[in-house]
Amino acid sequence: ISKSHHPRAVEAATKYFLTQAAASALVLFSSMTNAWQTGQWDITQLTHPTSCLILTSPLAIKLGLVPFHFWFPEVLQGSPLTTGLLLSTIMKLPPIALLYMTSPSLNPTLLTTLAILSTALGGWMGLNQTQIRKILAFSSISHLGWMVIIIAYSPKLTLLNFYLYAMMTTTVFLTLNTTKTLKLSTLMTAWTKTPPLNAMLLLTLLSLAGL
Repeated sequence: ISKSHHPRAVEAATKYFLTQAAASALVLFSSMTNAWQTGQWDITQLTHPTSCLILTSPLAIKLGLVPFHFWFPEVLQGSPLTTGLLLSTIMKLPPIALLYMTSPSLNPTLLTTLAILSTALGGWMGLNQTQIRKILAFSSISHLGWMVIIIAYSPKLTLLNFYLYAMMTTTVFLTLNTTKTLKLSTLMTAWTKTPPLNAMLLLTLLSLAGL
């Protein structure tokens, strides 16, 4: 993230490091609490309600679910498009995998609340943006809300949704990287350079929107 040495990039890298470190510490703390209460170190068999609650919040922080979403648009805005692509696809896989493994023991009401807030706020906050990376960040928050709401009922469907989301987001990021587009104003004039690529971008964005 901080490769460009731009103050914004360094700030984004610092924010990313601090949030992820805090979340990782909380994951360890939840498994420790569980071991302390039950004598069981297996994180997939969390039985103590407190440790389940403690585990839900770091996973929400790592995924960028509302109300722990503030770091994600800022970090994405401060990083280059290729790094942004890695952050919104591959770096979401470990917390999704943890969520997939521990979903039976987590509180479904809490997960559903976080998910509904994420889908609503992700769509709503993306409306007033002109920076494409921020719009994609809010799109990611909204999509993750849908994934988390499904995970309590059908975890495999969540994974399928994540793979499809990752594929479409990769297409969008790589297209924007090719046309060197970072703002909506430059996107409006970008179609003159490579019309076929921008037609594909339009279709991918519609696909990402669920049409």
